[in-house]
Amino acid sequence: MTRSIGSRTFDDDDDEVARTPTTSGTDGAGAGSDIRKAHDEYALNPVASGSSEASHGKNGHLRLTSNSTDGNDDEVDSAARIAGAEVENASIENGDRGAVVYKVYKRRWFGLIQITLLNIIVSWDWLTFSPVSQNAAIYYNTTESAINWFSTAVLFSFVVMIPVVIYTLHWGPKPSVMAAAVLILVGSWIRFAGSHAREGGLFGVVMFGQILIGLAQPFVLSAPTRYSDMWFTNRGRVAATALASLANPFGAALGQLIVPFWVSGPADISSAVLYVAIISSIAAIPSFFIPASPPTPPGPSASTPKASLRSSLQLFRSLEIWLTMIPYAVYVGFFNSVSSLLNQIMMPYGFSSDEAGIAGAVLIVVGLVASAASSPVIDRTKAFLLAIKVAIPLVSLSYLVFVWMPGTRGLAGPYVVLAVLGASSFSLVPVALEFLCELAHPVSPEVTSTLAWGGGQLLGGVFIIISDALKAGPGANPPENMDNALIFTAVVALVTVPLPMCLGLFGRRDKIAMKRVRSDEGSASSVRAVDA
Repeated sequence: MTRSIGSRTFDDDDDEVARTPTTSGTDGAGAGSDIRKAHDEYALNPVASGSSEASHGKNGHLRLTSNSTDGNDDEVDSAARIAGAEVENASIENGDRGAVVYKVYKRRWFGLIQITLLNIIVSWDWLTFSPVSQNAAIYYNTTESAINWFSTAVLFSFVVMIPVVIYTLHWGPKPSVMAAAVLILVGSWIRFAGSHAREGGLFGVVMFGQILIGLAQPFVLSAPTRYSDMWFTNRGRVAATALASLANPFGAALGQLIVPFWVSGPADISSAVLYVAIISSIAAIPSFFIPASPPTPPGPSASTPKASLRSSLQLFRSLEIWLTMIPYAVYVGFFNSVSSLLNQIMMPYGFSSDEAGIAGAVLIVVGLVASAASSPVIDRTKAFLLAIKVAIPLVSLSYLVFVWMPGTRGLAGPYVVLAVLGASSFSLVPVALEFLCELAHPVSPEVTSTLAWGGGQLLGGVFIIISDALKAGPGANPPENMDNALIFTAVVALVTVPLPMCLGLFGRRDKIAMKRVRSDEGSASSVRAVDA
């Protein structure tokens, strides 16, 4: 059954194919030229041009042999065959109007789920010690400020790896995911090697393992936009990016919620590190089996040749890129800072470590729910700019109101404000990442994604150091409160608001055109999913 909406036709099944016009032709060689042009980044075999491989339909259409139909079986004529099993459904119609049929593959979900799992576990590894910083400081015979460096080291390690990650992802997501899996496996067990004794741990050994996990994070955190661009159509990219990207803070929520229940005293740190290492190993091993790339691209923008890394440097000339990337980095940095220090923010006011952990979970879980609800809507409407301009003021106001929440000494205030902060922040993340990809197209998505995340991780580390320096002394009321750090966070968050608000203003509306969407929608005539 087929239904039409505007210029699109949707088949009521669970398959999805995007067709785009191509130049017309009547011979097999011409068809081969067209299909190679549309799939210039995929290794397709040439179309046979012999007379035994091509024929003309009664309407003058020439098609590659297809095993799929669109409800008009009598017009499907065999014209030429592509050698190779997984491109049978790619077809070209010639005559008055032609189309290249693009496909998506159900196997894409395996890779997306694996990237999601790695993002969960790498973030859990990152915040293993933050929710139990006091017990960790005793166990490793150091101070809470030193324990904060477990988190800060992970953030700074991300920045060191930016060039390597961009280069690796330029070749595809699989090498990047495998590199992350190896580093997570090695780093997790090195951490346990420094924490195997219940009597006390080796701070230096654990820090080395933590740095390896920090080196793993950019390989998997920057992968979602590259993966969604390679495997998903423009009607599913935001949701796919949201699922894999927001798995990272979800892992932080799990760490903040679960680790305090494992650790009731300093000696329990050893067991907690072991449990996290086992979970990390289970999550990392399937990474070596994800598919490298789809046999055929999901749409025109995916088959567009990507700009070289050298030519991608021109990206920095775009004012709109900076107006989007700077706020993104600032708010990701503050999320990293607040997540790492939430225990130390709330406990001086009488909250327990369990209550602080639940506060972190509220921040993240509500954010995930909000993003899950908003991402499909934005996928359909493409209202990227509106979503950004609505979310950013909410984020900033939430940081402002949160300044007074720990002092209420009640659970309702902090939990409600953190819920609003989570909903607005998490809705912003995938939208901003995809909007950067749209502005920069045909620059490969990993460039903007890695730079945006790298900026957020760098600022997160800086903000943790600044917040720790602003921490009150033991003679303050209450002792060692972080009120000054919260004021600093609110001020910087508010100062950042005008930057994205300027997008599309002052005669620069044409500079915020969504190039990938136009590439897809300008040529697509129908979409339906095909399993291969």
